[in-house]
Amino acid sequence: MTAATLVQPTGELWKKTRIELNEDQNTKDRDLDIIKEWLRKQPHLPDEFDEQCLRNFLRGCSYSLEKTKRKLDMYFTMRAACPEYFCNRDMSRPELMDLANRAQGPPLPGLTPNGRRVTICRGIDKNVDTHQLIDAFKMAMMIGDVRLKEEIEGVGGDVYILDASVVAPSHLAKISPTAVKKFLICVQEAYPVKLKEVHIVNASPLIDKIINFVKPFLKEKIRKRIFCHTDFSTLYEHVPQEMLPEEYGGNGGSLADINKAWHAKLIEYTPWFKAQESVKANEALRPGRPTNYDELFGIDGSFRQLSID
Repeated sequence: MTAATLVQPTGELWKKTRIELNEDQNTKDRDLDIIKEWLRKQPHLPDEFDEQCLRNFLRGCSYSLEKTKRKLDMYFTMRAACPEYFCNRDMSRPELMDLANRAQGPPLPGLTPNGRRVTICRGIDKNVDTHQLIDAFKMAMMIGDVRLKEEIEGVGGDVYILDASVVAPSHLAKISPTAVKKFLICVQEAYPVKLKEVHIVNASPLIDKIINFVKPFLKEKIRKRIFCHTDFSTLYEHVPQEMLPEEYGGNGGSLADINKAWHAKLIEYTPWFKAQESVKANEALRPGRPTNYDELFGIDGSFRQLSID
């Protein structure tokens, strides 16, 4: 695969990250075997799943077996429930190529001093259309799946920097609440992400409206981790300046180049993405009551009931 798009923790940082992830070197393989055996016994879930991915689910759930089972069940459920996000994941398709030229959302190669992965998302074309939001969410989850396979040592959490410089009032009027809700359910309930901080840079007064629009779909603890910055100096208090790309005053190379490397990586993964389309829950075989997608995604339904932790 493409070189060094995800640097892994080593040395003291590796040790620190084990503590953060609650990973015991003596019992981690036993826990993995328990999850594999559990998966084989679920009639509605795939019998097998990539071992590295399963390990990252355990890490993201701090090695709580029950939480890992719930999260995996939701992961495979969402793969069946949201074909718009989990099918046709081919970066050579014209609409995805077009979006890759209008927006960037790559994880940075390095890690913060406390072992966190930083991802920067920004539009680079103010004419990016809100109908491309579903493809943007699709690409975000493609990156999420590649990370499940390639975060060999795991990370001590995730930090997102959202650059709002091209967001316009016309965008807000056209955003689909259902698409946003589905995406946030995926991110919060189906992926083993330890979201530590969200930083919004180049924010305008409009951003408050967008935050208020999204807040009802966010867990309480995540709402408290959103920070807005009027300039980069306050961002550097949270993310070391030297690891940021040059577009944000750092020494970490160009965000455009990092994005290009990820684009190439996603293209390399095309056959894997295709094979993964069948790896999903089968509600007809679920013991008890099948998942009702309308209840799961209903804007009026209780999103609170989905809260796993």
